[in-house]
Amino acid sequence: MEFLTDLLNNPGITKALWPATVETLQMTALSTLFTVLVGLPLGILLHATDKGGLAPVRWLNVVLSGIIVNITRSIPFAILMVSLIPFAALVVGTALGPIAATVSLTIGTIPFFARLVETALRDVSSGKVDAALVMGSTRMQVIRKVMVPEAMPGLVAATTTTVVTLIGYSAMAGLIGGGGLGRLAYNYGFVRFESDIMIVTIIVIVLMVQIVQILGDWLAKKVDHR
Repeated sequence: MEFLTDLLNNPGITKALWPATVETLQMTALSTLFTVLVGLPLGILLHATDKGGLAPVRWLNVVLSGIIVNITRSIPFAILMVSLIPFAALVVGTALGPIAATVSLTIGTIPFFARLVETALRDVSSGKVDAALVMGSTRMQVIRKVMVPEAMPGLVAATTTTVVTLIGYSAMAGLIGGGGLGRLAYNYGFVRFESDIMIVTIIVIVLMVQIVQILGDWLAKKVDHR
């Protein structure tokens, strides 16, 4: 503990650590927002168009699940991140910085989150869905009023897992100019052999993950009314 206190009292370390932490939080927050906005409807569509779903469409499910989601998930993130640099530059006007990294982070995690959403929806009791349909609910009403509320604990857990994954991915993004704690650890801890900064960076990332996991577990329990 005394060793950590000495590190944090080092003006050089704290001066570099704060901006890097802010950039990591920025990347993670923006990526989480866009991932949920796109990944949630995609996950619902994967479940609804599957065999036995609310609106089975075999060809659409094959395209979404077998081609878009599975192929994207099978590409290692480091390779995907590098290959998306031109696209990120086209979208945000630059290939460097946390905003540019957000593009790669979002595209890389949307399929991952969508698959978790699909899994959470599968755990919803089919009896409740059938009862809602028998009572005259439309498919959209079943999704909004039955499936999503019933799957909320699983959806919160999926979001938590995604945020934790994004924190790790953001560190990798720093190696190719994305900024954040990953760039700080590489530039100082690896290139300059300043192990103190490397240690502090790891501690900050671990703390971020722990806080997100604790909050996610607490929220999942709060929304679980089963």
